[in-house]
Amino acid sequence: MSSWVERQGSSHQAQLIATAILSGITVLGLVLGVQTIRHQVAVDDLKASIPNVDEPHDADTVPDFGTDSTRSFLSREDERAALLARRAQQGDYDEELIQEQLTRTASFLKPEGLSTLRSSFVVIVGLGGVGSHCTAALARSGVSHIRIIDFDQVTLSSLNRNAVATLADVGTPKVICVRKRLEAVTPWVHWECFNEVWREDQGHRLLASWSGKEGRKPDYVVDAIDNIDSKVTLLGYCYEHGIRVISSMGAGCKSDPTRVYVGDISGSTEDPLSRTTRRRLKMLGISEGIPVAYSVEKAGPGKAELLPLPEEEFEKGGVGELSVLPDFRARILPVLGTMPAVFGYVIANFVIMELSGYPHESGGRTGREKLYESVLQGLQAVEVKLARAEGVDVQGFRIPVSKDDVGYLIEEIFRGKSVISGLPTRLALVRWKASKDGYKPDVQWEGQKFSRLQLSDLVCMTKEEAAVHEKRVLAGGATPEDVYEADVVELVGRRLEEERAMDRYR
Repeated sequence: MSSWVERQGSSHQAQLIATAILSGITVLGLVLGVQTIRHQVAVDDLKASIPNVDEPHDADTVPDFGTDSTRSFLSREDERAALLARRAQQGDYDEELIQEQLTRTASFLKPEGLSTLRSSFVVIVGLGGVGSHCTAALARSGVSHIRIIDFDQVTLSSLNRNAVATLADVGTPKVICVRKRLEAVTPWVHWECFNEVWREDQGHRLLASWSGKEGRKPDYVVDAIDNIDSKVTLLGYCYEHGIRVISSMGAGCKSDPTRVYVGDISGSTEDPLSRTTRRRLKMLGISEGIPVAYSVEKAGPGKAELLPLPEEEFEKGGVGELSVLPDFRARILPVLGTMPAVFGYVIANFVIMELSGYPHESGGRTGREKLYESVLQGLQAVEVKLARAEGVDVQGFRIPVSKDDVGYLIEEIFRGKSVISGLPTRLALVRWKASKDGYKPDVQWEGQKFSRLQLSDLVCMTKEEAAVHEKRVLAGGATPEDVYEADVVELVGRRLEEERAMDRYR
């Protein structure tokens, strides 16, 4: 063995191999050492470049939510479109090209209408499916000053309803995405982008006058927020400050585009988001005067509904942490991609009509006014009949219920349908229980006679059900428990308790 080692050691080839290995190890050590030194120097330089918090320095603020909106998300093609847009917004763009692009709009609205539209300033808050389609329609139609506000980024799951986003935009702030895509279509439009969540305490800034339009306030605000707290504060702020606003109610779980309307918020029906918004606004003293886009499509068996969270998420605890923001919903709301687009275009159409002065009938009160009048007359007739049965002179007899009260009870409390059968047609209001004190009017005030009826005494039924109820319960001496199943009695109890709780805010 020793002789073999001696022979190999004396071999010239073996000596060369050993020398090469030692040289490689030496070089590797030197390289690693240099890299370590350079890395440490770079770290030290980076640390030295960071000023102390209390030292004066220039820095961009990273928003609380989302990414840095100042970061570039532009491809070369986008950069060319952005460069053209910068020039166009500074006036370096042929007016004839703009007129040609808007020629169909001009022929519809007339030149003066288009001129007014082009000088308008619109704010869109929320750039999801509804907001992005609305923004695109307004820009393409000629609105030349648009401010967009949204804290969120484009996600893969939002591509089924976003008006302009592509796969390349996933991860991009929505405000940057919308502006980038629409600048390639209408380069002359001026944009202001706020990559942040709407907050009431920032309303003075987010809804401030346009910087380059001599202090001009927004001509219209579009509320496309799906969070109830933010929605209510935005609507309340606009109402209080006299800023015209239109709000989108829920497009989720809706599938019938022919059932989408624009009307006053006091008359919107069949929409949980609308119902909750109305109630919250009433707490602020606002019961009407805000136009909304809403669907009257009814929920039903087999239709989409809010998806429950998996049981394992509840077992983990901290379900609220699943929300994008505090107080934002964590559960998934199924959305057919076409419906937010319908809502967005309905809202954009309304805003265009309003700003251009084009005659239209949208935005009025509910189309159920005649129903409310009929129900009120029927209730008056029943109360007069009950009072007359007790020998009362019913001349001048009145009931302390208004048409607005009727609409409130039918739509808000009884969800637009009979509490007995669930039928939504031929509705009536009638007392639930016979009065212990009888039906004689209050006559303590000279010259007036009125029923002692209260809203919490009334339930919604069909006219046929109300006739039977009057005969058996109000005039026949039976109790509701004698006539109806326990589940109906329980449901009525919940609805009347709900009315008593809501009455304090009316």
